[in-house]
Amino acid sequence: MTDALFYCPYWIFLLKLSPMKDGTNLSKAFDQHVKLEEYFTGFSVKTTKRNTSEQANPSKTEKTDITEELNKIAGEVAACQKCVLGSTRLNPVPGEGNPNAELVFVGEGPGADEDAQGRPFVGRSGQLLDKIITNAMGLKRSDVYICNIVKCRPPENREPRPEEIINCLTYLKKQLSLIRPKVIVCLGAPATKTLLKTNQPIGQLRGKFHDFYFDDDSEPIKLMPTFHPAYLLRNYSDDNRRKVWEDMKSVMAELGLPVPKVKN
Repeated sequence: MTDALFYCPYWIFLLKLSPMKDGTNLSKAFDQHVKLEEYFTGFSVKTTKRNTSEQANPSKTEKTDITEELNKIAGEVAACQKCVLGSTRLNPVPGEGNPNAELVFVGEGPGADEDAQGRPFVGRSGQLLDKIITNAMGLKRSDVYICNIVKCRPPENREPRPEEIINCLTYLKKQLSLIRPKVIVCLGAPATKTLLKTNQPIGQLRGKFHDFYFDDDSEPIKLMPTFHPAYLLRNYSDDNRRKVWEDMKSVMAELGLPVPKVKN
């Protein structure tokens, strides 16, 4: 049986050559980032059990194409001036991905890289999220949908304010209502607390599914809270990365996807 082992040596080579502007010990930082990357790239996937048209693509074939409706929402976001973020942003970041996805990732808000490109999760956090989606879960970024609770970058990367979240929540709920995924993964505390309407810490909420309810009487959607990739990058530990992997394995099981086995 064939195994595919994922790795990325080129970025490691570049990291070795890059100076650390803040004076951080290069060897320590290098070791931490290598370990973090290896955790999400060291799983072997049994390729004989993968089917790119069915198993590896968590999208519902019976869904209708709602791309046009999502584009309308993106247009509404682009024209939005409900709060100060509409005037301080470079570009709106409504979201992107498979409009028929069964899996949606919801983060906090755009950062500097996202603001510059108008796309969600394209900076360092996005690179790690890509590793989780592709190398750990065996999917493609184009299989899922990725968005945030706020669609414009908060200045200085601060957390979104309550009024900013309220203003943007209409757009997010419209997106989720159209896509109707089987599972929502909330990345970080702000997204989790917003969609679950709770003040519980994410450490108590992650690790199990919750029900996300729309304002109507429709069926709830399974929601899995987990740590934000930025949190993993700031707070590297075996325990934190293990928790995220356990969360993703639960998501994969819920979606009926084969779980990668650790390479011995």
